[in-house]
Amino acid sequence: MRNFIGSKILASAFCISAFLSSENALAQKTLKEAYKNYFPVGVAVSPRGLTGSDADLITSQFNSVTPENAMKMGPIHPEPNRYAWEGADAIVAFAQKNGMKIRGHTLCWHNQTPKWFFTDSSGKQVSRDVLLARLKQHIDDVVGRYKGKLYAWDVVNEAVPDTSQSIYRKSKFYEIIGEDYIEKAFEYAHAADPSAKLFYNDYNTESASKREKIFQLVKKLKAKNVPIHGVGLQGHWSIYEPTAAELEKSITQFASLGLEVQITELDVSVHPKEHQRREHRPTDTGILTPEMTQKQAAQYKMLFDVFRKHKGTLTGVTFWNVSDKSTWLDNFPVPGRKDYPLLFDKEYKPKAAFNDVVNF
Repeated sequence: MRNFIGSKILASAFCISAFLSSENALAQKTLKEAYKNYFPVGVAVSPRGLTGSDADLITSQFNSVTPENAMKMGPIHPEPNRYAWEGADAIVAFAQKNGMKIRGHTLCWHNQTPKWFFTDSSGKQVSRDVLLARLKQHIDDVVGRYKGKLYAWDVVNEAVPDTSQSIYRKSKFYEIIGEDYIEKAFEYAHAADPSAKLFYNDYNTESASKREKIFQLVKKLKAKNVPIHGVGLQGHWSIYEPTAAELEKSITQFASLGLEVQITELDVSVHPKEHQRREHRPTDTGILTPEMTQKQAAQYKMLFDVFRKHKGTLTGVTFWNVSDKSTWLDNFPVPGRKDYPLLFDKEYKPKAAFNDVVNF
């Protein structure tokens, strides 16, 4: 009888141990493992993050990378006859070595474009034809260099304004070339690498007025048979927004045009956006509170619940930076303020939000 009871106790202990082990294994599931049947999970990287703890986290958790800055016009093409390939080449080599997909970012953007791009040798503004030729040459050279290595490109970035009634941001590209600079950029990119998926990329896509303007822009491109394959929703959100309904509307509205949708620059700030300050009355202490942590976990859970719901339509999710140790949101828009928008803390450890994202 004693042996029987002892055996029962051992069996029970084994079951409990097995249960705890399975729970622990579940908790330790990586992002790329959790979402292998849904979509690639990517991260924005810099050349300096390709070694050490950053690199370890990148290779263990993610299966796609986006160069945060290294392929933008200014960094990669600082002078008319000079390209700075080193950073971009290093990121591509790192990704290939580790079997990761690569998204290119970005070929045409009103920010981080070098001043020389819009002026001649005497400092005067160039003509439409000259600027188109420069844009084509830039896209030919950059896309051509990485042809077959990158599966997707953010071709045109943030061409729609936040506030005015116009569909088009009054950028130098728009002022000098006209609205067709967008379709030209897509045509040039497609010619340079016909196999790459081409995206229009923007932020505040959950704002009804801006979403409608972006929708009209890409709808017009589709009507003209411009080679556009998807829309990137940047996803610079916060613990206060967006709602599930706003996010669903954005995904389904762009998908109605037969376009893929990707979340291209995901982070969830623990601080409210400027327009939310009065409502939430935050204190800009830069300290992560338990309440912020709880709200962030709930927001990330909601976001990924929606992402999974749109499996097939949503073809990629990319986080903008690796961990809270270093994020572009530090000091922005409040100088000196720290933010904590990612799934991994300053010591590269998973936060509460991580568990809610991978355990479903």
